[in-house]
Amino acid sequence: MKIDFANLKYQYQLHKTEIDKAIKGVLDKCNYIMGEEVASFEGNLQKFTGAKYAVTCSSGTDALLLAIMALDIKPGDEIITSPFTFIATAETIALLGVKPVFVDIDEKTYNIDPFKIEEKITKKTKAIMPVSLFGQPADMGAIQVLADKHNLKVIIDGAQSFGGTYNGKTDSNLGDISTTSFFPAKPLGCFGDGGAIFTNDNTLAAKIKSLRVHGQSKCYYHQYIGIGGRMDTLQCAIVDVKLKYYEKDLVLRQEVAAKYSKQLAVGSGHLLLPSVNDKCTSSWAQYSVRVKNRGDAQVKMKERGIPTAVHYPMPLHLQECFGYLGHKIGDFPISELISSEIISLPMNPYLLDKEIEYIANMFTEVIV
Repeated sequence: MKIDFANLKYQYQLHKTEIDKAIKGVLDKCNYIMGEEVASFEGNLQKFTGAKYAVTCSSGTDALLLAIMALDIKPGDEIITSPFTFIATAETIALLGVKPVFVDIDEKTYNIDPFKIEEKITKKTKAIMPVSLFGQPADMGAIQVLADKHNLKVIIDGAQSFGGTYNGKTDSNLGDISTTSFFPAKPLGCFGDGGAIFTNDNTLAAKIKSLRVHGQSKCYYHQYIGIGGRMDTLQCAIVDVKLKYYEKDLVLRQEVAAKYSKQLAVGSGHLLLPSVNDKCTSSWAQYSVRVKNRGDAQVKMKERGIPTAVHYPMPLHLQECFGYLGHKIGDFPISELISSEIISLPMNPYLLDKEIEYIANMFTEVIV
């Protein structure tokens, strides 16, 4: 049996008629930048999330960059975040001359441990950037209490968690600013790069909209130093179609995850299954488990036609590009442990029961 990790081809075929019509509509109008489909998609994002403002942009990475810029965080300031995440989280902090300050993660959820944050707060700390890893929001209640106590901003890196919730609210409607990514393999993906920024603050929304078009207040008049950070009209039109079916996809992702957990429970002596906080729902961007013999398991799974992935093999504090921060092995032991054991199995809403059973049976076999 040959398994597709994300099954993007099937998703396109499922909505092909509508997507092709949306693409043709943009091509017919030739309004490729900031066309009417951009505003339409942003409006539908606002309805879906409950956030007052949704601003599309060129990628999840640029969403983080724009969020930091909008909050006037300056070189020499500090932002607290997780070392167990994709590099864009801390990369955008460092690009602006801000210092990423790492805090170790919770061993069950893999998100930043809120009980370890306060000891890292200094006079230079301006914000906390929790990551909603693999689709599950961080403990936003505890994080917001700390932010309020120390007068800090909260920027949520929700690149993997669009549609995930904390206490019944999507994490796109939490914090001062929340961001997401529409990279093709994300739970809601476009056919290229794209992202969005969410906020309930009028002033921040207006500034972000300006920053994404080079800081313009009007054409060729620039109030801020900004970037070319627009999401193109074609991508907005495509994702707007997919958004209509996203609630159903989220339900299917929940069902796939539940079936995995049930099937894999028989091998639980040799692996650790994902854990979701009872305050949260996950969008299940990944279904990631922990095993001791990861490398061997990956080879054997590939031989059986099953792709796997490692998110992420090296925590950020040990990456060469962050060597200037002076961290060493042992500084964030939980992140280091998880990075040595984590492995992601195929996850998409369209996995069939027989495929899930095959993957689970083969995985249980190779990890013993």
